[in-house]
Amino acid sequence: MADSDNIMPLSFVTRRKVLGATAIAIVGWERNVLVGQAPAAAIPFDPALAVWREWRKARDVSQRLCDQSAQLERTLVETVGFPCATVRLPSGKDMTLHSIRALHEALGAGADTTEKRATAEADFAAHQARWDAADRRIGYSLVADAEMKAGDRAEGLLEALAATPATSLAGVAAKLNAVLLESEVREGGAEFPWPQIRSAFDDIDRIRRQANADVVQRSGQM
Repeated sequence: MADSDNIMPLSFVTRRKVLGATAIAIVGWERNVLVGQAPAAAIPFDPALAVWREWRKARDVSQRLCDQSAQLERTLVETVGFPCATVRLPSGKDMTLHSIRALHEALGAGADTTEKRATAEADFAAHQARWDAADRRIGYSLVADAEMKAGDRAEGLLEALAATPATSLAGVAAKLNAVLLESEVREGGAEFPWPQIRSAFDDIDRIRRQANADVVQRSGQM
């Protein structure tokens, strides 16, 4: 039987290929958009592309840390388990609770549950201590904190990208790429705004190819 962790939905694979292709296309346009054989120094600077490149780096870091954090958390859950305590309610039903607050709410504050509440709190504290010790050994909290900071940086750059005017087709394409990367795109999705976004990409590519063809034609006439 195949390992379920290694099974990747077709839609996800397709989406990753499409988004990767658009990023590669943007890099190509950035290097030679609307300039034919012109040297790199002649390509106008586009501030939107500069922000997009920084955002992609920050997003890649955030995603890498997210994957690492998830793996470390899974290790903690499998080896230690989420901190919890199991109590028997007045109804006779056993319940596993994952916070001191939940324990208090389940058992109440009555004198008849004082001993049971104290025992449950001690069990929870012991479990929490085991979790914390394992956390320190493998560095889960450090990675999770770094992931949060990287995510905040990526989010800030995404907002900056939206506020930065593009000065080239590559810059416009970069903004569309960011929309696709930050959205759940289904293969062949027909709902708004995916047809419009695909159409915009087609327009950009058509204009780019026509402009490059015009430059090559003019170069051949010289």
